[in-house]
Amino acid sequence: MNRLSFETLKSTFAGQSLFEDKTWRLSPTAWPIDPAQLQELEAIGASCLEFHQALEALYTRSVAGKNLLRNKPLTAPWVADYVDRGKPAALVAHARDPKNRGMFPTVLRPDLLLTDEGFVMTELDSVPGGIGLTAFLNRLYGGSQGVLGSDDAMVRNFHSSLAALRPEIRNPLIALVVSDEAATYRPEMEWLALQLQIAGHRVFCMRPEDLFPLGGSLFFDVEGNPEKIDVIYRFFELFDLGSIKTAEYILEAWASGEVAIAPPMRPYQEEKLAFALFHHHLLQDYWAEALGGRSLKLLRTLIPQTWVMDPAPLPPGAVLDGPRAAGRALGSWRDLISATQKERDLIIKISGFHETAWGARSVVLGSDCSREEWQQGVERALELAPTNLHILQTYRKPRRVRHSLYDGTAPHEARESDGRLRLCPYYFVVEGKARLSGALATFCPPDKKIIHGMQDAALLPIQVKPA
Repeated sequence: MNRLSFETLKSTFAGQSLFEDKTWRLSPTAWPIDPAQLQELEAIGASCLEFHQALEALYTRSVAGKNLLRNKPLTAPWVADYVDRGKPAALVAHARDPKNRGMFPTVLRPDLLLTDEGFVMTELDSVPGGIGLTAFLNRLYGGSQGVLGSDDAMVRNFHSSLAALRPEIRNPLIALVVSDEAATYRPEMEWLALQLQIAGHRVFCMRPEDLFPLGGSLFFDVEGNPEKIDVIYRFFELFDLGSIKTAEYILEAWASGEVAIAPPMRPYQEEKLAFALFHHHLLQDYWAEALGGRSLKLLRTLIPQTWVMDPAPLPPGAVLDGPRAAGRALGSWRDLISATQKERDLIIKISGFHETAWGARSVVLGSDCSREEWQQGVERALELAPTNLHILQTYRKPRRVRHSLYDGTAPHEARESDGRLRLCPYYFVVEGKARLSGALATFCPPDKKIIHGMQDAALLPIQVKPA
């Protein structure tokens, strides 16, 4: 296994910024996985794409009031109400436009926690950060065989997934549009654009205000000359669309067929409550029909039980499909406030389309907070429900694992450290297949209950151990 010195790592990152004002701990080696785990990751990618395809069919049939099943009556207009709630009417209309039918995110990145029972998928991101960083790490640690993506698969497949949106153009001009709200990730996107330019592709990283309309198309300025844009990779949340001054021009160019947009601006594809729909008791027959047997079985294993915190009143005597609180079934989501510490192994988080919908900023872990904080989390979820639904998800604790990290004192020595792992594989949709092209391992200290990028975590590529 290739081992990198502390000095090599430190000087490499000092010479190439990938995240704005972000640092992390360093390790001499990539994160090891075995061939069986690699095989599971391949299957997860196919299942995530199949899930998105089934989700589109569920949404469009819900909107149209069509039957969901082949040989049994089932309609679910409430599905569209849930995922469209709080969205601007123009954005909903755009998402429903027939020209968007069959358009899925070009990059899929599930968040996988390694537990005693195996992988657990807590989210499925379609506008993920870390693409450039992971590609960079794959190169850096790829001096020995086995580093997933060391053949530049991340860079190559990222471009292929976008170029495929304009197959009639031999070398389409691709704009990686990064908003100011996502400025943390601009350095890695600039790095990606440079690598693709070196490979002969017309890919440029820019701000939304760098775009301008001309004759119904979108252009940007290259050394004083206007260049026509063929594909936009949007690196901004749909919630931020209102603050993007050129959004009107982007939508007009898309409507006229002059530009393709990835990921598509379909907000239902970015709602965390999609996992609650997967587990909803009224939709089990739909998922059984819409998904292949292998994907259905795998997703049922991966996705923790999830519920939509809809405060709609129940008739007398009815109970919610949800967990128990104080040993009793829930007659209202507010009953969660009385849940015991053990019963509060639950996470509350906003579903999407909100400034707190990324980076774990809305997450409340019941077993890791005071009763007062838990009550505030429940009350906030119900207060915002008319415009922003929250989900409740069972918490599956990551297991303790060990990996070698450099300590913080000179001379810097690598020591085995305890921690917990989140694995984020990146799949690029090319020719209708989800291609596993790399993965980012986030190795956090063992006392961290919610795993995300932080300065005391290590960010690593993965390496497949020999069988």
